[in-house]
Amino acid sequence: MVDEKSGKIDVKAEIDRDKYFGEGIVILKDKIYQLTDTTHIGFVYDARTYKRLGEFHYAGDGWALTTNGTQLIMSDGTSTIRYRDPVSFEPVKTLTVTANGAVVGNVNELELINGFVYANQWLTSYILKIDTTSGKVVGKLDLSALSADAKQKYSGAQEMNGIAYDPVKDKVYVTGKLWPVRYEIRFEH
Repeated sequence: MVDEKSGKIDVKAEIDRDKYFGEGIVILKDKIYQLTDTTHIGFVYDARTYKRLGEFHYAGDGWALTTNGTQLIMSDGTSTIRYRDPVSFEPVKTLTVTANGAVVGNVNELELINGFVYANQWLTSYILKIDTTSGKVVGKLDLSALSADAKQKYSGAQEMNGIAYDPVKDKVYVTGKLWPVRYEIRFEH
């Protein structure tokens, strides 16, 4: 957890950094689910105590997680989004992301907002709005100006790759790898 005022990180749970590269994380009901990038292992924690409850396995890379309140929704860096059962972690639905009839690759960070999956397209400054029935991209945000601003503030800033939604305040936030700031963005969603 990050203290909003000081920016200090309060570590609640850790993974072995020599074995795993932590990636997507989401809270569903009373559990936290976390992916690892290329080791095909995920972890489950108690959302209140942060105690590790178990692990799960999956094929492919683990890049991002979000939820529809019932299932976990996962990206692996390809054009495929998988809905998974939170108990068995087995796929229950698969979407191929397309735009204008062409497959869209590098689907990265995910956030479900008002029935649409919003996904950052890795190595770009785009956030894609994806129809959860068809997989079609129905909107696209170009956040190049924010990326440039982050790099101006810190020369080591890399690509955009973070999306967060606060449904209580109806606010959307974006950030990137090594970005010194988090931006609140407003758009019709």
